Amino acid sequence: MNPYILATLLFGLGLGTTITFASSHWLLAWMGLEMNTLAIIPIMAHLHHPRAVEATTKYFLTQATAAAMLLFASTTNAWLTGQWDIQQMSHPLPVTMITLALALKIGLAPVHSWLPEVLQGLDLTTGLILSTWQKLAPFALLLQICPTNSTLLTMLGLTSTLVGGWGGLNQTQLRKILAYSSIAHLGWMILILQFSPSLTLLALFTYLIMTFSTFLVFKLNKSTNINALAISWAKATALTSLTPLILLSLGGLPPLTGFMPKWLILQELTKQELPATATLAALTALLSLYFYLRLSYAMTLTMSPNNLTGTTPWRLPSAQLTLPLALTTTSTLTLLPLTPAITAALSL
Repeated sequence: MNPYILATLLFGLGLGTTITFASSHWLLAWMGLEMNTLAIIPIMAHLHHPRAVEATTKYFLTQATAAAMLLFASTTNAWLTGQWDIQQMSHPLPVTMITLALALKIGLAPVHSWLPEVLQGLDLTTGLILSTWQKLAPFALLLQICPTNSTLLTMLGLTSTLVGGWGGLNQTQLRKILAYSSIAHLGWMILILQFSPSLTLLALFTYLIMTFSTFLVFKLNKSTNINALAISWAKATALTSLTPLILLSLGGLPPLTGFMPKWLILQELTKQELPATATLAALTALLSLYFYLRLSYAMTLTMSPNNLTGTTPWRLPSAQLTLPLALTTTSTLTLLPLTPAITAALSL
């Protein structure tokens, strides 16, 4: 892609998210979301591959549906209450509609079906943008309206953690596994949103760091399925030894960073006298942990069946910058001891 066009699109992507962050009026927030969608569509379709075009079309249709639903709900709210202000949402009907529209935008279960299919059709860099940056604007709106419909949020959260764990079990394509991982993590964030928005922010922050490092590892190895992952030991030995730790951090095992948000969310749910919800969430985390362990096993303890033992695959030196990978990997593995400082900072 022409670098000037790419720079313009990335600027549009950043501007759309910033407008949504800064807006207090529903029409301005909607406009930011639309700019965001329209800016990423050419980036998604730039490969001109049938799968990429198909993924772009699916993405466009789901985002347009969610945006129309959001606009309709905000208009309904203005009609019922005379308010366009985002933080003045008092009527339960538009709040529920907007929550569902934003759930469709970020890919929460049960309106998640588009996310694995779209992510599978994209290259890893665009998939990274879709899994991280594109979640920020809808989350900003969710945090601002702070829905009080506890049953809806709990159902969305539990369904997402369950579907995210269950759906990834039988996958061999890494991008689909990461999509289901995204759905499960978003479920944890939504589960705690009504009780502690600061914990939702913490979970989102750690999810972004862990997903960033995972995508960069797969990009460096040029891996898109489990078989390709199994021969990565020959490409980058040191990285192959660290990658299982990154995956286990995504799964939420101590003493890695990914354990922090899960631990604090379960603690908060217990404090709110919701032991059944906390237990279900913890059990669904085991499903996710299984497929991270499966990837770790494939990377470190098996040899790819289509490769002769001991042969190094032909490769050219990677042009990818390693500093972002080093920084995000370090954060993914070592932030757990800073939990008291982070929670203190969030509660200010």
